Amino acid sequence: MGAALGKWSDLVNYVSGSLLGGPRPFTQATVINVQKAGTLLWCLYWMNATGNYSGTACLYTALHGSYGLCWLLKEMVFPDPGWQRPVTIPSALIMSLTVLGPYWIAPYLCITNRFEASPALMGLSTGVYALGLALMIGADAQKYFTLKHKRGLITSGFFAATRNPNYLGEMMIYGSFAALSGHREPWFVLAAVWGFLFVPNMVRKDRSMSRYGAAWVHYQAHSGLLLPWLPTLARGGAPPARP
Repeated sequence: MGAALGKWSDLVNYVSGSLLGGPRPFTQATVINVQKAGTLLWCLYWMNATGNYSGTACLYTALHGSYGLCWLLKEMVFPDPGWQRPVTIPSALIMSLTVLGPYWIAPYLCITNRFEASPALMGLSTGVYALGLALMIGADAQKYFTLKHKRGLITSGFFAATRNPNYLGEMMIYGSFAALSGHREPWFVLAAVWGFLFVPNMVRKDRSMSRYGAAWVHYQAHSGLLLPWLPTLARGGAPPARP
């Protein structure tokens, strides 16, 4: 299983960065940031085109649009080094068409089909979105500023109970968007992205952190791959004490 995930991860790495070779005029971050910046415009366009300014359409636009703006702000203050890799034009197109573009299906369906969410769903989606945004941005900030001053295994703060709080936050954010869309298709998109990209990346990250030996073994035993480890949460999120 580990070998298969490793090969899949290598394939994803090639397709998303070096596909067919050639010039690399921009980075992965550029491709992602363009999509994030365009989300608000995409939502507003369909609201105007359909004349749909309902409560659900406005809420969806506010949530997904603000997420894109928060992402851009995050990239300005503490950009993710992992996204600074230059990519070929075919890789940029593949990223846009198979991963980033499908994220726009949810707002299109929500607005054009005039889905009206219940007050309970609107409240739940907003709450999950807010928690996911705090988790994702907080974890990315901790990782960026910690590693900027000292390289090593991060086992405290957002990372005390889960080894992938940023992925968890991202899944909560997009899960709230899918719920507000009122359709099944966005869930299929998320299942594909989470299953074919997030899981291999988390496994690859675990394999990379295993180089820290005993410290890694102890940390792994007291944290979850994705969901927080409950005993660690019961300690108030304190990092596990080394034996």
